[in-house]
Amino acid sequence: MKFNEKVNLGNTSLKVGRLGITGNYGVSSSAMEEAFERGCNYFNLGYMLVGRYTETIKAIKNIVRKGKRDELVLGLLSYSHTNLITDIMLSRRLRTMGMDYTDVLILGYYNNRPYERLIKGAMDLKKKGLVKHLGITSHNRKLFSGLLPEDIFQVFHVRYNAVNSGAEQDVFPHLKVDNRPGIVSFTATKWAQLMDPEKMPEGEKTPTAVDCYRFVLSNPFVDVCMTGTRNAAQLKENLKLLETGPMSEEEMNWMRKIGDHVNGR
Repeated sequence: MKFNEKVNLGNTSLKVGRLGITGNYGVSSSAMEEAFERGCNYFNLGYMLVGRYTETIKAIKNIVRKGKRDELVLGLLSYSHTNLITDIMLSRRLRTMGMDYTDVLILGYYNNRPYERLIKGAMDLKKKGLVKHLGITSHNRKLFSGLLPEDIFQVFHVRYNAVNSGAEQDVFPHLKVDNRPGIVSFTATKWAQLMDPEKMPEGEKTPTAVDCYRFVLSNPFVDVCMTGTRNAAQLKENLKLLETGPMSEEEMNWMRKIGDHVNGR
């Protein structure tokens, strides 16, 4: 299966492209709209940091104006730990983008289970119709397995790359194949460390961003791999992922070797 085919986001009803768009690094709205037309329909942004997401908001508004809201899967990330601010800021951001709801409200970043009052507040937003699904993001991988039995969160944002591969022990083995939360991976390039020639083992070629994304998406539990780019040229280069598919065993071993070296293992 090539990475240009959309998949279900876990057990939600959402169909997502394999490369997700984070727009707070400077890429233009036109470039993001082009990526959307290529099938990259999972957009992720924080709704309290307005200035950093100007171009993303512009792209989303243009997509909605074209009548393609149903094709867009929007994940809004909340850093607020108070229900009142979350409610007010969410409603305000949705109005700004000309939308009635977000597909996923992502609570972040939590190293432990969110307080019950925060979970209740998020579920109240679902009852109001402002949110379709709840998600959570954390750097504490063991948190996810603890949340699974409660079935509160339908989307997990998990750090996973060739350096930080612990999700292969702490997260993925706990997931059911046919009934699980959607899995969205972030920091696939380890903040570009996996693309730094000076950090490579002697005699090994340096991975590209596409190599890093392919490594992540070769895991059958990962639905979406996020990309954050600074300009249209970088995003265009990353879209080459869509012409590829999962890595071979030899390629995976190559990436693991580099990841171990970068990590000092």
